[in-house]
Amino acid sequence: MSVYEVIKQLPEPETVRARSKAMAMLDAVLSPDWEMRYYSYDIQWAPGEELASMRDGCGNDYAVVFSAAGVYAQACNHESPINAYYVSPPAPWPGLFDSLPDVFRPFAQEPAFQDHNGVPRATACLWREHTDSAWRCGDIHVPDEDEDDADGAEWLFGLLLEGTAEAYLEFAEEYYEVEPALEALQHVYDLKPLTQDVVSALNPEARLWDLAEDIAQIGYPE
Repeated sequence: MSVYEVIKQLPEPETVRARSKAMAMLDAVLSPDWEMRYYSYDIQWAPGEELASMRDGCGNDYAVVFSAAGVYAQACNHESPINAYYVSPPAPWPGLFDSLPDVFRPFAQEPAFQDHNGVPRATACLWREHTDSAWRCGDIHVPDEDEDDADGAEWLFGLLLEGTAEAYLEFAEEYYEVEPALEALQHVYDLKPLTQDVVSALNPEARLWDLAEDIAQIGYPE
């Protein structure tokens, strides 16, 4: 599945936002150490902009920006055959940003989404303006001999696409090596206010009052 299939399956922007907040809140409960978290959300990333992000600590990540213009997203699979470093000098794969609307171009040039050489960390890019009825992406050609998920879009956005507590449970078991209660996971996916009982069912060592800063940063309902 490439970015072309991902844009067909990605839900409406507000559902993407809700799922992103739930995933970030769950990560905050399971991992008090921010550096070890997989998913994050910041409602005050920039004036009028919110940021949902993923990073796996191995050079793979994504950024989803919610702005007044709509939603912009880019993702990077550092082992992808369309990685910017497969050419010299390094440059985004042809077509990746070519049809990007002008209103989103500042995000494609955002230093936070670039590497130390100023090259965008992107093997997939997609967007949706408020006037759009569907998600869009650039015209990307991936060589036929490469794997189906050459750009990494499927597995990078996989949990966001699935959008279920059951899917997050599988992720938590693999990444955090824990098995939080499914009912508590669903509570968060429903964006219901946290209680100590729910927090304890997710992580027996976590305390609700210690999550106040994370709740505020994520914009999770109180």
